Amino acid sequence: MTDALDAGSLHLTPAVGYTALLLVALSTVLIGIYGLRISRTTGDFYVASRTVRPWWNASAIGGEYLSAASFLGVAGLILISGVDALWFPIGYTAGYLMLLLFVAAPLRRSGAYTIPDFAQARLDSLLVRRVTSMLVVIVGWLYIVPQLHGAALTVQITTGLPSWVGPLAVVVVVCLSVVTGGMRSITFVQAFQYWLKLTALAVPAVFILFRLGAEGASITAGGSVFTTDLNTTAHASLYGTISLVIALLFGTLGLPHVLVRFYTNPDGASARWTTVLVLGLLSVFYLFPTVYGILGRIHTPELAAGGAADATVLLLPGRIFDGATGDLLSALVTAGAFAAFLSTTSGLVVSLAGVISQEFFQGSVTGFRRAALLSTIVPLVIALLTDTLALAGSVGSVFAFTASTICPLLLLGIWWRGLTDAGAIAGMAVGAILCGGAITATAALGAGAGDRWVWLGQPALWTVPAAFLTMVLVSRATAGRRPTTASRVLARLHTPEPR
Repeated sequence: MTDALDAGSLHLTPAVGYTALLLVALSTVLIGIYGLRISRTTGDFYVASRTVRPWWNASAIGGEYLSAASFLGVAGLILISGVDALWFPIGYTAGYLMLLLFVAAPLRRSGAYTIPDFAQARLDSLLVRRVTSMLVVIVGWLYIVPQLHGAALTVQITTGLPSWVGPLAVVVVVCLSVVTGGMRSITFVQAFQYWLKLTALAVPAVFILFRLGAEGASITAGGSVFTTDLNTTAHASLYGTISLVIALLFGTLGLPHVLVRFYTNPDGASARWTTVLVLGLLSVFYLFPTVYGILGRIHTPELAAGGAADATVLLLPGRIFDGATGDLLSALVTAGAFAAFLSTTSGLVVSLAGVISQEFFQGSVTGFRRAALLSTIVPLVIALLTDTLALAGSVGSVFAFTASTICPLLLLGIWWRGLTDAGAIAGMAVGAILCGGAITATAALGAGAGDRWVWLGQPALWTVPAAFLTMVLVSRATAGRRPTTASRVLARLHTPEPR
């Protein structure tokens, strides 16, 4: 992991940076310890005994979903690409409309603990369960790595410490929180961190806008803020835009750390209401990274060419305000950024620990804790051995992968009686090979490959249909393997609970 910035590039004294990071870490651990007092059963650790009410669950989902890509990466992409990057916050939010319409309530009614549980119950196949478990773990690890890269960036430019300190600190705090209280503990942590992240972006943004307004400065530089002068990449093609939107919409349906939260609701109706609340919370949140990206194109344009666009949110308050005000506002956004890494990583580790524990440790509480430790080691090693990528772009690749693998299994498993185990395995394999191959090829070809070969850089437009089509065709060819329990399981998924 290379060091791109130094603490001197941020108008923030190291003491303020240390204080912000320590306060967030300490509050996370203390809330986790509180969760230990009320987490006693296996159900508490896996799904909080299915007692989380919609408002708490919506706040917790917002906490874990709004990752490094949302807190730092969206503003960075807007700084680089202008209006083309606005599809990211739109897609991230609209994906929850897909969840509301097609997945939330049926998935809760399935009674499963994890996505592999659902796959086995729906298709009556241990092999499908194994394949799904493997994909869930891969998706989780791929999603954790950008969080650790974001932590490296934040810690390095706010404290001057080596970049490896950030990922290590996140892993230690997350492990302490997860192994002490499981899902019930993490629910409290993530709900708190959503509101911390929203406050950390909103308060400095309001101060900056008032300051610029008081000085008579133009917020959008006379409407020229979205000219091509600052763009360091080619304009997005129609293909690239459509492919990105497909990845974000369908990818949300396959994120394991998001889906597992619906298992914590008391019933399907509360799962739907949770999703409606999440749509509102995300819509409010994404207003502010957009503001930072627009203001960054005026006040920190050099970050685009310097490869540090993801630091826009961290650097902007110090560019507008001097002295103690700048330090305090920068400390606030630093705290929010660290909360983003912690909350998303916590959700991912909980979902991965649930899967790994059930597959290898008999699903016990002790096994859950061992699995949580294992879930953090691999992505930590990967993060330490790789360079920081553009955060929103790297997370977008994970969305494309989930849209090509787990999403078709869920949608067809919930809404199509004809799905078979052979079809599910074939579709997930095709999606994983095609999308994974495109992502790997883009990385191997180096910087700019995704712009030159957009069909590789944005593969969802052809990999998602390929996965769906393979599942349908193979399922029709193996109709005799349709599980005898399909009608009963589908009836449970689509029958509302009695009030």
